[in-house]
Amino acid sequence: MNKVLFVSAEAAPFAKVGGMADVVGSLPQALRAHGCDTRVVMPGYGFIPHELYGIRPLFTFEFTHRQGRSTINVFSTEHEGVPFYFLQGWPYFGEDSCVYTEWNWDVPRFIFFNQAVMAFMAELRERESWFPDIVHVHDWHTGILPFLIEENRWRKDWGQIGTVLSIHNIAYQGEHIGGFLWQAGIPTRRKPELVFQNLTDNALAIAIAYADMVTTVSPRYAIEIQYPAMGYGLDGLIRARNQDVYGILNGLDMEKWNPATDTALISNYNAENFPSKRPPNKKHLQAYAQLPVREQTPIIGMVSRLVWQKGIDLAVPALRWLLTDTDVQFIALGTGEAELEHQLWRLSKDFSWKARAFLQYDAAVAQHIYAGCDIFLMPSHFEPCGIGQMIAMRYGALPLVRETGGLADTVINYDNEDAQIGTGFTFLWETPDAVLGTMRWALDTYHQRKQAWRRMQKRGMTTDFSWEKSARAYMDVYEKALHKHLSE
Repeated sequence: MNKVLFVSAEAAPFAKVGGMADVVGSLPQALRAHGCDTRVVMPGYGFIPHELYGIRPLFTFEFTHRQGRSTINVFSTEHEGVPFYFLQGWPYFGEDSCVYTEWNWDVPRFIFFNQAVMAFMAELRERESWFPDIVHVHDWHTGILPFLIEENRWRKDWGQIGTVLSIHNIAYQGEHIGGFLWQAGIPTRRKPELVFQNLTDNALAIAIAYADMVTTVSPRYAIEIQYPAMGYGLDGLIRARNQDVYGILNGLDMEKWNPATDTALISNYNAENFPSKRPPNKKHLQAYAQLPVREQTPIIGMVSRLVWQKGIDLAVPALRWLLTDTDVQFIALGTGEAELEHQLWRLSKDFSWKARAFLQYDAAVAQHIYAGCDIFLMPSHFEPCGIGQMIAMRYGALPLVRETGGLADTVINYDNEDAQIGTGFTFLWETPDAVLGTMRWALDTYHQRKQAWRRMQKRGMTTDFSWEKSARAYMDVYEKALHKHLSE
């Protein structure tokens, strides 16, 4: 039985900003079901409610580092059968009000976390007789760990540790951190591929160069990041590791995201009775959004972080044209960049009788949008995996997405010449015209090919997005990582 330690800045339900938290919060449970003794360590942010999650003190140890000596308080709990550890140590973790702050604060605090995890692993071996075979790190925040482990392979039991990096979003890299690494006493990174490309001060690049294996969160994204358009300066490094790079599609918690049992819904339904049981949710969504309650009027829904990546700049012009001359409603939920929030707010004001934008994040409202909209809009410029399109299909909404990353891997484009395939609608070109044309095509299908629409809904609702297949793929990657150190 392999012992696997996940190391992450986020994990649902304790601390979540993006999709990485969902992966770290659910994949370990699937791995444990396959026999991996998987555990998670993360920062002990001050905002995490210990009482709510049954988090209790485990032990305390002294951690000596270049800048002094810190007392590390280790807390733990078990969530859905998975042990979670939380590290608190002054001055970086314990009084936090959010996961991420400013660059010049986040960089030293996550470097400190990487170093503290190294000390924590040694303490855990001595106190709990548990030491990982695999250390699985996630994104740049924990990207120094594969290098630190490589530097410590001379120590007892450290030589056989396999390291795996998961890239959730290559656009965020932890760049220009050399001064902070020097202050923390991190040795010089001498891999030729880092030196030649001037990437020795890039946390994600360090992780890519030193991890035994590299994974991304969808097969398509694993290919896309090997090219300049999507590689964000690291495409050459990824190509150099091509034989060790695997794209593994993220899964979905099929029990949590289940319209048959979701208590937030007005009417529960499944893949058999949704034609009669789903419509009350649409009516409720229209009423909640203060829009005319009209069953025949299609609703385009959106639940998204409002950042450039998500293609809001492509959606808003297309929606303006569509709302001007089409009987359709639009309901959005999200928060993010001020300019994009303003664009959605302006759209909802200009078309107040048929559009509504909730500039916030509310989990219950999100559920109502998934269960009530007809078309789920997700026009991302790039999308490593995406979860919204999978939830939408699970809830009977047909996704309309750009053909990129995980969206291309999960949404099968409708072909009206062969009505037996398709779970949504896709487009390729990054233009508002492409979004508009695809929305008109989807609306025409909604009105003119109702039986085909129903079949697509059912196909989407019955698609297996569980972690089962992905967990097996990760186990294969772990074995490959371990194999590299068999002779050490």
